[in-house]
Amino acid sequence: MCCACQRTSSASPAAAQPFPYQEAGIAELQARMTAGELDSVTLTDAYLRRIAELDRAGPTLRSVIEINPAARREAAQRDAERRAGRVRGPLHGMPVLLKDNIGATPMHNTAGSLALKNFRPQRDAFLVQRLREAGAVILGKTNLSEWANFRSTRSTSGWSALGGQTRNPYALDHNPCGSSSGSAVAVAANLAVAAVGTETDGSIVCPAAANGIVGLKPTVGLVSRDGIIPISFSQDTAGPMARSVADAALLLGAMAGRDESDPATAAMPGRAVYDYGARLRPDALRGARIGVLRNALGDRPEIRPLLDQAVAVLRAAGATVIETTLPGEDGWEKDELTVLLYEFKHGLNRYFGQWRTPVGSLGALIAFNRAHAAQEMPFFAQELLEQADAAGSLNDPAYIAARGNARRLAGPEGIDAALRADRLDALVAPTTGAAWRTTPGQGDAYPGGSYGAAAVAGYPSLSVPMGHADGLPLGLLFMGTAWSEPRLLELGHAYEQLTRARRPPALADTVPAH
Repeated sequence: MCCACQRTSSASPAAAQPFPYQEAGIAELQARMTAGELDSVTLTDAYLRRIAELDRAGPTLRSVIEINPAARREAAQRDAERRAGRVRGPLHGMPVLLKDNIGATPMHNTAGSLALKNFRPQRDAFLVQRLREAGAVILGKTNLSEWANFRSTRSTSGWSALGGQTRNPYALDHNPCGSSSGSAVAVAANLAVAAVGTETDGSIVCPAAANGIVGLKPTVGLVSRDGIIPISFSQDTAGPMARSVADAALLLGAMAGRDESDPATAAMPGRAVYDYGARLRPDALRGARIGVLRNALGDRPEIRPLLDQAVAVLRAAGATVIETTLPGEDGWEKDELTVLLYEFKHGLNRYFGQWRTPVGSLGALIAFNRAHAAQEMPFFAQELLEQADAAGSLNDPAYIAARGNARRLAGPEGIDAALRADRLDALVAPTTGAAWRTTPGQGDAYPGGSYGAAAVAGYPSLSVPMGHADGLPLGLLFMGTAWSEPRLLELGHAYEQLTRARRPPALADTVPAH
């Protein structure tokens, strides 16, 4: 990887300035607020200054696409509540960023597209309502791969016409992966306490791994999709992105919940609200049974030593680790694309009509892009949009067969079969390879990923920092059956506490020369 790498620059002057809340987690910040040493306005102001210094100036990470003009007022309201003796929970007063396909007033919701640059939803998405009820301060919106990376097979991850190219903070000329690129970069660079991303297939866990943070893709139906610009109702979900498993657990607990607007949430078992943080314990690996997926990705020379080390850590902590495979691995890929094309057309047209957006249909969006090709398509086209527009209705037998086949192969006959065969609690594998150099117009040099089965099945996956290769982060992916978030989080937390693999980015121009 990166055999033509150049020198490593020194960190930018802005990065050299000490940031008082560097790597601070939710529990620490809450303790300081409880002690009267900190308030939400001060914390919010500090993050806004850091965004101005690092995201808009300095290394220009381009991870934040819009600042919430009401952020400071929201923080002042949370401070007033605290003084009055009302603390809503662990997220009270915590500044959080949202991916710019999640509706949150008074901001725009654009998916990175110029076609929606003037679109402001009239109400919050359901998950944003829940975050605000939990006391979070919505700091702003993050850049993303335009249309959540479902526009072209030759797209450049992290690029949108509105936000430009998001840059990896570990090597600015490298890619942050997508589509939740802005959320991952902002969290990695300490521009917010945490962020929310969305995933259809890899869009939370890939950027989490490539930017050295924790990312959880929940079971489809755990978090409402109401108010989120869609790709696929079979696979879409929002999820937390944070610098620690503990913070991701707290954010997930605030976001999750049943919502009449999203029928998928009716399948949620047990309580609608769950304290995921209460399950975290450092000895959770003792007695666990974990299957390690050995695949071509894990055999890459920069990944194999780190994966071997991760397996050794799991075993030393008392876990039984068994090498295993996924039955029928990747057999769902063709069917998955069919499902996404059909569901994208149906879901996007429904969203456009329900939310009264400036463009009224997928066909109108395609026409807009053609009319504004110089701005919208300078590097890649829109063949996925065009293929989706040509797709038939959801009653089409080809779609129905593809959906059933993909979910069966990835879920019951894939992940569930592997877990059942060896009585496993979870599967682990490298999340993806290290970040690649960004080359606009040439697409992504994507190294592959281990998260496809969980995405297609609608099952949860959790990426936790595993280490670094040539200064670039790599992640370890924990996967389980549906609704296994509590177990995955406690296993991931125990692994994280033993390895402490995350380290803040240096904002270097590139990776070290060999």
